[in-house]
Amino acid sequence: MDILLTGLRAAAEPTRLRVLALLAQGELAVSELTHILGQSQPRVSRHLKLLCEAGMLDRFPEGAWVFYRLPGSGPGAAIARAVLDLLPISDPVLDLDAQRLSAIRAVRADKASSYFAAHAHKWDELNRSLIDRDGVELTLKRLVAGFKARELVDMGTGTGHVLTLVSGSVAHATGFDQSLEMLTVARANLEQAGFANCMVRQGDITQLPLTDASVDCVVIHQVLHYMPEPAKVVAEAGRILRPGGHVVVVDYAPHHEEYLRDRHAHRRLGFSNQEVHGWLEAAGLAKDGVVPIDGPRLTVMIWTACKPA
Repeated sequence: MDILLTGLRAAAEPTRLRVLALLAQGELAVSELTHILGQSQPRVSRHLKLLCEAGMLDRFPEGAWVFYRLPGSGPGAAIARAVLDLLPISDPVLDLDAQRLSAIRAVRADKASSYFAAHAHKWDELNRSLIDRDGVELTLKRLVAGFKARELVDMGTGTGHVLTLVSGSVAHATGFDQSLEMLTVARANLEQAGFANCMVRQGDITQLPLTDASVDCVVIHQVLHYMPEPAKVVAEAGRILRPGGHVVVVDYAPHHEEYLRDRHAHRRLGFSNQEVHGWLEAAGLAKDGVVPIDGPRLTVMIWTACKPA
């Protein structure tokens, strides 16, 4: 009763209902919520604090930013979901919030697209200044070779470099990316190297044009830190993976290189084991292991998981 009453009291306020409705659509930073709600940051922060104390939101600071999202489980999560189900389908205030959220996402997507277009031809060199790329690539090749997969998908393929690494270990590999500039570079790289078993296609990696359980291996290589909702990408990997298949997630460990947000379009500054394992579990995948690889500036983590047969 106490938990229920605490949750109901926390939700029973217009701004806090708006916050719940917004975060039901994905995680957001405080600055983004402040812009959408049209309120001061101290005021929005007080509302967020009450919802967190009631267990209805998860809070995770990351460098100079703080992100919020609905929790995946627990009494507070159940109350939040129940309250959200009671919200009207159409409401002028909530509709305006949704429009502002769409505008923020559009600006964010344009910024990322512009960045990728400008850096497509020197993308691989940029990465080398931050990480031990050779160590990452050797580990990735070893893992994929050990999986003995026939059909592989590279989500967010970029320049197609991952495809060139794993082509000799699979019968067929397909890379998906939204950026046409990146795909132009990828096609040129693949044609020059003569990898006839690899192809690239334009596509949204949260909604791939593939049927359920259709591939043996999925690679998500340095993609999640650009995504507004990384969990959706992992969930999509779980959807297309066959039972017995494997997922390899390659991304940064938590760090504090704030300049990567502004200069290189990074939305997240790395991920913890707990966070990635939570996404893998929610996608119906069983974690295999984690390999950390230290680089000049950043540590890369390679998480592996399999889909139970």
